[in-house]
Amino acid sequence: MKASLYSLSLVWLIAFTSCKKEVEKGQLIQLTNTSEVELLDKPVSIGKKLLSLNDSLVRYPLVLSQTDTIPSQLNDTDMDGQWDELFFVADFRPKESKSITLIWTDKEPIYEPRTSVRFGKRTSVDKAVQPATNETMLANELPKSLGYQQYQTDGPSWENDRVGFRHYLDGRNAKDLFGKKTSSMSPEDVGLDAAGAVEDNYHVMEDWGRDILAVGNSVGLGGYALINETEFMRLGVTVEDSINNVEKTTFHIDVEGPVNSIISYTYNNWKPNNRTYSVKETTSIWPGIYGFKNTVSVSGLTGDEDLAVGLVNINTDHSLGVLDENSKYVVLYTHDKQTYNKEWWLGMALILPKDKYLGFTQAPKTGPLSNSFLAKLKIEDNQPVSYYAIAGWELSDEKFSNETYFTDYLKKLTGQLSAVVEIEVKN
Repeated sequence: MKASLYSLSLVWLIAFTSCKKEVEKGQLIQLTNTSEVELLDKPVSIGKKLLSLNDSLVRYPLVLSQTDTIPSQLNDTDMDGQWDELFFVADFRPKESKSITLIWTDKEPIYEPRTSVRFGKRTSVDKAVQPATNETMLANELPKSLGYQQYQTDGPSWENDRVGFRHYLDGRNAKDLFGKKTSSMSPEDVGLDAAGAVEDNYHVMEDWGRDILAVGNSVGLGGYALINETEFMRLGVTVEDSINNVEKTTFHIDVEGPVNSIISYTYNNWKPNNRTYSVKETTSIWPGIYGFKNTVSVSGLTGDEDLAVGLVNINTDHSLGVLDENSKYVVLYTHDKQTYNKEWWLGMALILPKDKYLGFTQAPKTGPLSNSFLAKLKIEDNQPVSYYAIAGWELSDEKFSNETYFTDYLKKLTGQLSAVVEIEVKN
């Protein structure tokens, strides 16, 4: 997590005092909300190829509206070592057009972080955890075979100013939920004791929040598997296993920035039963949304498989809700007192592409993949599929205790995700 060194107003002052000459060379960009809905923290991505750049001037971007500086960052989305995207979020009224100016400066502006990623590892049971940006784990390096948990919070965690998540990199590959009570980023030592050893200290309430979701042998919220007419194929294994069914798992923090953080995984030679697959996964989070975007592609498909995206149902006996009003997305959701010990109201949802949606099923009550509603999505070999995982906890917003409020949020969110912002770069 990054400390806030300047307020936005200070960044604005820097922009117009120390960068006067560069302001004159600024590039004007017109943004238009083409929809009839209000957009809040709408992601805006401008490809490098759209921008007229003098490479000798390109250092750090400053995105200026008529009244303020818009926090922004440069992303390397294809991981070739060169940035290819200018990213920021912005608010729009229905059908609003607004102009921004892009200038470049040698001084890096520091914004208050609204997204973050945390990952740490220890190399032996008596070593302290050290922060890391990447990891490679082999099939025999599970906690059961090592004799200890090597990862802080069992794997990477990511968050924005609304909600947090973690991924069980230790072979289980489920996704868990951190409920947040504050918009600030959670402390770096979550999951560690005073000596830097791995410790489960996030199932107790802290000022920032806590882990609130029981996952068990499900794939959690937004985790996934493959299924066909006869098999539920878990990506990875359970906490009781000592050998993974994935030969090699790699993880990387692609981007950690003030308004966007991206992490990625590769699973090589995943062998459920007599099949062999490889999987690529990318997770992205930005401010304002109570969730994250996940993109998955699988190679080695034989044609009888569906992608199954999970919504854990350990602590609810309610039926699955379906919202099918949006032209691009279908929403599956639950709303219940479904946190640990059924203590708090929690709404959870999957926002799924309608053109890929094939209905839903349930995993068995027991076994290596269990206790989940599973959305079935059409998937083709090596072709990416994207979806969103959403969570609204009553201690993040007390109104989430009301199911109608949660479903109204989901309807508004799908409208915002569907909306298109047109970008015109004026040279």
